[in-house]
Amino acid sequence: MNFLQSIFYIFATILVVSSLLVVTVRNPVRAALFLVLAFFSAACLWLTLEAEFLAIALVLVYVGAVMVLFLFVIMMLDIDIAKMRAGFTNYLPLGLVVAVLMALELGLVMVSKEFGSANLPRPTGQSATYSNTEALGQLVYTDYVFAFELAAVILLVAIVAAIALTLRRRPATRYQAPERQVKVRKEDRVRLVTMPSSPEDGA
Repeated sequence: MNFLQSIFYIFATILVVSSLLVVTVRNPVRAALFLVLAFFSAACLWLTLEAEFLAIALVLVYVGAVMVLFLFVIMMLDIDIAKMRAGFTNYLPLGLVVAVLMALELGLVMVSKEFGSANLPRPTGQSATYSNTEALGQLVYTDYVFAFELAAVILLVAIVAAIALTLRRRPATRYQAPERQVKVRKEDRVRLVTMPSSPEDGA
């Protein structure tokens, strides 16, 4: 076993263990932290496969942004753990059946001949000047530019739809009108009043 295989098995073991802890640990904050560890281990595995762009994107986007947001939401919300786990035992048999079926399906796929080292060899090593990000960018913006733009349009429509669904009109709320504020004159806001002075003021 060479050094690369040792690194692969180490990070694969960490990934499997942290993934199991995500769904078995009681504290949701710890579950989110174990999910961060799982993402980081997956990024290290992608580095061994010379997929540097995917590894960096996973760390920056998911670990650096999405999981920080998850932790913020989890820590801000008052989650009742006892109430969430009240019906856990009722769904446990069904969950075990689904887990066993998924494990059997994964085992059947992995032992098939389609996933052998002859059909799926390791990627050939590249020179030090090779850029994985540059090669991926050339493919995305040349051969797959239509699919890339279509995905961007779909995401834009999803954002607009989410804003439209969550928008609520509140008639009782007062709003500012900047176009009316800039047209205000001094005479509309200030009124000078002349009042007669009393004898006490002169004394």
